[in-house]
Amino acid sequence: MSENKSRREFLSQSGKIATAATACALFGATGSVAYAAQSAKPTCETGKPMNITATHYYLDNVLLEAGFNFDGDVAVSTRTELKTLEIKDGKIAALRDNNSHADATLPHYDGGGKLLLPAMRDMHIHLDKTFYGGPWRSLNRPAGTTIQDMIRLEQKLLPELQPYTQERAEKLIDLIQSKGSTIARSHCNIEPTSGLKNLENLQAVLARRKPGFDCEIVAFPQHGLLLSNSEKLMREAMQAGAHYVGGLDPTNVDGAMEKSLDLMFQIALDYDKGVDIHLHETSPAGIAAVNYMVQTVEKTPELKGKLTISHAFALAMMDEKQVDEIATRMAAQQITIASTVPIGTLHMPLKQLRDKGVFVMTGTDSVIDHWSPYGLGDMLEKANLYAQLYIRPNEQTLSRALGIATGDVLPLNDKGERVWPKAQDAASFVLVDASCSAEAVARISPRTATFHNGNLVWGSVEVKAKR
Repeated sequence: MSENKSRREFLSQSGKIATAATACALFGATGSVAYAAQSAKPTCETGKPMNITATHYYLDNVLLEAGFNFDGDVAVSTRTELKTLEIKDGKIAALRDNNSHADATLPHYDGGGKLLLPAMRDMHIHLDKTFYGGPWRSLNRPAGTTIQDMIRLEQKLLPELQPYTQERAEKLIDLIQSKGSTIARSHCNIEPTSGLKNLENLQAVLARRKPGFDCEIVAFPQHGLLLSNSEKLMREAMQAGAHYVGGLDPTNVDGAMEKSLDLMFQIALDYDKGVDIHLHETSPAGIAAVNYMVQTVEKTPELKGKLTISHAFALAMMDEKQVDEIATRMAAQQITIASTVPIGTLHMPLKQLRDKGVFVMTGTDSVIDHWSPYGLGDMLEKANLYAQLYIRPNEQTLSRALGIATGDVLPLNDKGERVWPKAQDAASFVLVDASCSAEAVARISPRTATFHNGNLVWGSVEVKAKR
């Protein structure tokens, strides 16, 4: 097994490697240019609002999408207009004509004509174990490394990483905020080596970052729910405030598919929690696990809308008819897929799932850790990758691709009518150096400021003098 195997390849018996050549061919010559333009760093003390301290203020000169220009039935361009947002108590109180201030005594700031897009959501990340923020480190794994080898490596590494967990989690949050994300779902190791220490560290970080960052926590038995005998710890994690019960390949790791999944679901039912399982298996056992989980939710009304299958690589092994059938059932049970949009020869049916009504979200997964030296923390990059892999690019389809990064919150609906932002929406958004959503997705445009519930959490805007 080569040094460059990712988490997917370690945890799947038949996964196929995503080669560097594939990535280079996919991104072409523009990828490095796009990222070179985005090297801005936070300009404030960690976790603190910057130059906006008011709870009621105006933000002028923000570019909003106003509609599509059509040639027949085809959207060929996007209309935009400059507006002023009135922001009060963390919400958008009103959209006003640009530079219109009903109360001249309120502070007002200048968005610089940048495009306003919904805040992005990194819905699969591991904030609790990363090399990011520390010295560069690339683990050189020998050929033939197995998942059992990786578990043994983690058992050695995790105690070494724990003294830095909070510091590095903070820096990782800074990174994803700089890319426009203010909402996340983080998996957090729960197993005998870590105990509840990673959870306690992550909860401490999230409490400090609450004004500018919301994050759900998945209690993740990385070393196998059954294999590492982690049931007691998982139940303690639920009592300690974790939001989701995690799981891991029930056949390849735990060696007992039904027993592993039944225990995962039972813990969730006992504590009225959601479930978010890492399912990397691409063998027939992976398909069987998907079917078993869907059947379990169908038979258990309390689980409807509470299951996320992360990765779900087994879906790539199904033919179109099989995907249609399972996707229809998933949509009926409000089952979510969390995909990191893999770029190798494994082609996930993400568009087919979305077309059938399955909610598909994306996330970073690893960021420079012992599983992978990669990870940019950039959901706009994920939208770009999704667009390159799954759509025929035009103005409308590129703008729709943004939805995978924002939880399907989009400025315009399919007809080109503005549906965001509107009064009483949360004032959570990102300012982007682009003319429209389609350009932002296609060019992975630089971000200039990120807001969460009215707080400026990264970047800067100009303070305007009161008249």
